[in-house]
Amino acid sequence: MHLLKASLLPEKYPVADRYPFNLDIFRHTRSIEFTSPVTFFAGENGTGKSTLLEAICLQCGVHIWKNEERTRYTLNPYEDQLYQSISIHWSNGAVSGSFFGSHIFQHFAQLLDEWAAGDPGLLKYFGGESLITKSHGESLMSFFKARYKIKGIYFLDEPETALSPKSQIELLQILSKAITSSDGVQFIIVTHSPILLACPDATIYSFDDIPVKKVTYEQTDYYQVYKDFMQDRSKYIKV
Repeated sequence: MHLLKASLLPEKYPVADRYPFNLDIFRHTRSIEFTSPVTFFAGENGTGKSTLLEAICLQCGVHIWKNEERTRYTLNPYEDQLYQSISIHWSNGAVSGSFFGSHIFQHFAQLLDEWAAGDPGLLKYFGGESLITKSHGESLMSFFKARYKIKGIYFLDEPETALSPKSQIELLQILSKAITSSDGVQFIIVTHSPILLACPDATIYSFDDIPVKKVTYEQTDYYQVYKDFMQDRSKYIKV
C-alpha cells in the first residue's frame, strides 16, 4: 500500500455547525487505516463517504476535475475544506494517481479529446481511442482497463453508476488483480454495488456506524438487502 492511514483532526475544524464539519462521523472518527490494496467506503447516502473520499484525495495531492461552476442560490464556503484538517501517512512517500467520479467523467473525456487533437499520444494511456466516440459504459471500461495498469493511488466515487452488472463484474476483475499483482496500484472506492464489494480480501468501512468501522461483506446492508430481495422479492412488491 502507498497510503497507510488518513487521520482526521477535529481540533483544526474551522467551524462546528456547518457541513461537513457538523457531521458526527467526522467528529468521532479519528483515523482510517488502509491495510489492503482495495478499500471500500459503504453506507447510506448522506453519511459522508464521498466527502471524505474527496478530502483524502485532495490531501494526497491528486487533482479532482470539476465541471464549470454554475451560479448557486446559496454557497457554503466550508464544503471543500475538510482536506485541510486531514493528515496523510504514506508508506514510502507520495505517489501520483487520479480521481474518478461518473458525474465529471464526460467533462474529462471531452477535455482529453481536445488535448489529443494536438498530442494524439495522450490517448495511449486511456485505451488508445477517443473516450467520447464510444457509449458511456464502453468509454468507462476503456478508461479503467488502461489507466489502472499504472502504478499509483486511485480514488473512485460510485463507479458503478453507469455500468451494467456485466461491466461491474469486469471492473471487479480489474480490482481483484490488484490484490495479487505487483504493479503498485491502490484503490479507495465509494460504492453501493454488492458486486464490487465482493472483491476478495478488500477492506470495507461502514459509514452507517459512528465512528466508522470495518465490516465484512456479509455484514453490509447492500449484501443483506439484495440477498433478501432475491430470495423473496414478493414481500417488497406491494400491489
